[in-house]
Amino acid sequence: MSSHDLQFKGYALTDPSKWHDLKIIEFKPKTFESEDVEIAITHCGVCGSDVHTLTQGWGESKLPLVVGHEIVGTVTRVGDKVSEFKPGDRVGVGAQRGSCLHCRQCKDDYENYCPNGIDTYNAEYPDGVVAQGGYSTAIRAHERFVFPIPDEIESRHAASMMCAGLTVYSPLRTHGAGPGKKVGIMGIGGLGHYAILWAKAMGAEVYAFTHDKSKVDDIKKMGADHIIDTTNPGFHKDLAHTLDILLSTRDVFGNSTPLGDYLSMLYVHGRFVTVGLPDADDPLPPIHAFDLAPNGCLMGGSKIGSKKECLEMLELARSKGIKPWIEELPMSEVGKALQNLKNNKVRYRYVVKQDIL
Repeated sequence: MSSHDLQFKGYALTDPSKWHDLKIIEFKPKTFESEDVEIAITHCGVCGSDVHTLTQGWGESKLPLVVGHEIVGTVTRVGDKVSEFKPGDRVGVGAQRGSCLHCRQCKDDYENYCPNGIDTYNAEYPDGVVAQGGYSTAIRAHERFVFPIPDEIESRHAASMMCAGLTVYSPLRTHGAGPGKKVGIMGIGGLGHYAILWAKAMGAEVYAFTHDKSKVDDIKKMGADHIIDTTNPGFHKDLAHTLDILLSTRDVFGNSTPLGDYLSMLYVHGRFVTVGLPDADDPLPPIHAFDLAPNGCLMGGSKIGSKKECLEMLELARSKGIKPWIEELPMSEVGKALQNLKNNKVRYRYVVKQDIL
């Protein structure tokens, strides 16, 4: 498909009361600039962020809105200053499509933390164009936020790496997951299953924490060394002062989550890092200063990942032959995928394939 034939259409939210009943609309794309890459989309992963946005859990959406930020497709057009890509290249785009490129964060390869970053959807450009996401025919993004997909990785597998994969790879890499390290993963869903795959591939000893007994056999096959049933009230006691990293992918907490018990499992100066982002009315469970003192543990977060980290992640997947556990559907069935994701019925990530004519 040439750039001249490309139409910008997508499955959009038009009525928040019908959050999974998406309608095909035509939309105005980002104004094309000299450092932009235009992509015809073939696949898009279905992310929990999409559900939070569509249900208005993170605040009001800019309507009509096309979500989706785990995008893979083929380059159809590049700006005059683009040096990394050419038409025909297979590429991906994740949860961010732009930044200021001039601040300290951008210059230090932390562009994902740019204060003026532009999200892939539900953001607004300075000229007023609303960013529309990947449940669509095409997207335009700055080349800094476009990632080359290795030939060895299928598009359907690469798609969910663009957000889910990168979101957990980044903190694992940042905090030193590797040989000799013990890494705990809270919540074995789309992000959590990736965390097991990456941590194991990086050489760490992996502890998976789950309340869902139906996932135990899957978790073993993913490579976890230990599986801990969190429905047992004393699940944490035998693991006191054990973990170097505890990565939480949970996007639902509630006051009943015993966060202090989880922190007690960290070794001296161990890191608790949360990448799950619940609805705005679901804060982290309360903790006391006494929960932090016994092991001097540290708490923090992480926001998607940088291009540098994404390229490292893709090389890890390529070199180790890592494939996510996905279910593939035509894009027209994205509403079904969204409902099943919200109801925790996916194993472990949906990917929708282009079918808009």
